[in-house]
Amino acid sequence: MSSPASSPPPRLISDELWALFEPLIPPQPPAVHGRTGRPRASDRDVLEGIAFVLSTGIGWTKLPIELGYGSGWTCWRRMHEWADAGVFDRLHQAVLDRLGESGRLDWSRASLDSVSVRAKRGAR
Repeated sequence: MSSPASSPPPRLISDELWALFEPLIPPQPPAVHGRTGRPRASDRDVLEGIAFVLSTGIGWTKLPIELGYGSGWTCWRRMHEWADAGVFDRLHQAVLDRLGESGRLDWSRASLDSVSVRAKRGAR
């Protein structure tokens, strides 16, 4: 008896979100000739893995390789590379811009605190 073919997991990152994210990724360094090892996991798959770990709360080392997202360590390293390069900050701005352009932001419910906006002494 043969087992049914397994289908890939559903995408966690929509094509629309990926289209915003992909141009923000810094170029990867050129490959070193003669280097052995696994080929680099695709940025899209790694982003899916990051979303999976963050949305499920599992540990990075527990990310099942069978899902096709790359290893948990690959996802963790790439997330830190992208964070250090400001990718997520620029993505946040791009999403806000897109929502604002489509009239889907309600700024009447926005709030600020001293963690995100510094209060100057004596300023009103």
